[in-house]
Amino acid sequence: MPDRNTDGMRTGDKALDLTQLRTFLAVYRAGSLTEAARRLKLAQPTVTSQIRSLERQLDRQLFERLPRGVAPTAVADDLAARIAAPMDQLATVADRDTSGVTEPVHLGGPAELLSVRALPALAPLVAQGLQLRVTPGLADDLLDGLRAGRFDLVLSAVRPRGRSVLATPLMDEEFVLVSAPSWAARIGPLTSDDPHPLHDVPLVTYAEDMPIARRYWRHVFRTRLTLRPALVMADLRGVLSAVAAGAGFTVLPSYLCADELRTGALVALVEPEDPPINTGFLAQRTGSVLGHDAVRVRDALLDAARSW
Repeated sequence: MPDRNTDGMRTGDKALDLTQLRTFLAVYRAGSLTEAARRLKLAQPTVTSQIRSLERQLDRQLFERLPRGVAPTAVADDLAARIAAPMDQLATVADRDTSGVTEPVHLGGPAELLSVRALPALAPLVAQGLQLRVTPGLADDLLDGLRAGRFDLVLSAVRPRGRSVLATPLMDEEFVLVSAPSWAARIGPLTSDDPHPLHDVPLVTYAEDMPIARRYWRHVFRTRLTLRPALVMADLRGVLSAVAAGAGFTVLPSYLCADELRTGALVALVEPEDPPINTGFLAQRTGSVLGHDAVRVRDALLDAARSW
């Protein structure tokens, strides 16, 4: 049997130094040797030397050097996914930071949900001194980042797969087919049996493949959506603004357009008995130990979601 090394981890038959792994994880999460050195309170040449030493020991390249920062290779992605949770647990147990300076909580999620729901709920914590770093993005990308340790928590519009992520149902969002009142008057009465009156109305979506609209068509109209979008904006808030200004029609989550529906700036074109619903989740790494501030963020989001 190979000798055990209590000061390192073992990949294959190689014992890896914990200090180098800690430095690797800092670079991976920061995307920069300079920023990682600042976080670790080390000189940048020391960080560079440790990364090169780890690369030599693994006989694999971990990062591609860019004009600004570094980009992880597939080897780095795999290594980070394997060590992030145990390294975080070790850091929590060791609790070596006696400076009194807490690390920011890293939260990811859809830009719209973060802006409209999450950040207002977390504002009181920030006012009390919480350090928070928020990253908008697509669910798959954010969940990959969560598994690799780049985030503490992720708001996900899809149910995470695999055992490496623990997901708690957060909220159900109902989808609504909407337009400005002027278009609603021109379209006339619309039922869930016949979407054809919409074929001459511009469709506004947040992606070329129209995932929300396609799902609505399948669920409500029981047919395939064949329209092409007239306007694509990769932010549902922009989609809402364009439609409220008269650009055409769209499908939005009800939480995002509730105020506009209440004031009459938007009109629901159909009110199906069984509207399509999507469940959002709050995700964290399985087996990871959340820091005190990350627990406060998680609890605040779960508490606020009861009224969403």
